[in-house]
Amino acid sequence: MTITLIFMAGIMGVIVWWLVKQTINVQPWIADTGLIPDLDADAILQPRAKSGLLAFLAVVTSMFCLFMSAYAMRMSLGDWTPLPEPDVLWLNTGLLVLSSISFQWARQSAKHGRDVSLKRGLYLAGALSVTFIFGQLFAWQQLAEDGYFLSSNPANSFFYLFTALHGLHLLGGLVAWIRAAFRVWSGVEAAKVSISVELCAVYWHFLLIVWLVLFGLMLST
Repeated sequence: MTITLIFMAGIMGVIVWWLVKQTINVQPWIADTGLIPDLDADAILQPRAKSGLLAFLAVVTSMFCLFMSAYAMRMSLGDWTPLPEPDVLWLNTGLLVLSSISFQWARQSAKHGRDVSLKRGLYLAGALSVTFIFGQLFAWQQLAEDGYFLSSNPANSFFYLFTALHGLHLLGGLVAWIRAAFRVWSGVEAAKVSISVELCAVYWHFLLIVWLVLFGLMLST
């Protein structure tokens, strides 16, 4: 458990470092479009969007660290009974890995102006993510059918809490994905959605790491 918390703290450190890297060279006067009339709006918003996302990821990392600390303290009490993790969680993990890879594919495609590859990668990433959500719901259904309800045991409660929190954050990311996918479907050039796709990719990589840590924690305890 200590190793897990150290690992999550390392993730937060990386996020903070990246946040500083993205903002340290930003010139505050560049946001005044009246001074530079030809400046692309995306170029103005890009540093702000990255800074906002990375600050949010730092907060989310802190939240999950606190819940995992509570998990470690609660499991030491005598009424703790670990529940069996449904096998479908392994499939779901694979889906999330593929989704993250697809977002990275879309990210590189947008960066290099490959419109066709961008569409394929972005649509595939969204489809895999939605399938992951349904897979998690199926895992809940399996546990409920086997009698592992939310209030039956503290271990059950933490399992539902972890998967629900992670799923809610993924659903929030799907809102951003829908906006980016709609722009791509409308025929917007790859370069003009590059920042949106990049932020989605970063967010999905983060959620993948969080899920791997949570899944590993639940498997080991």
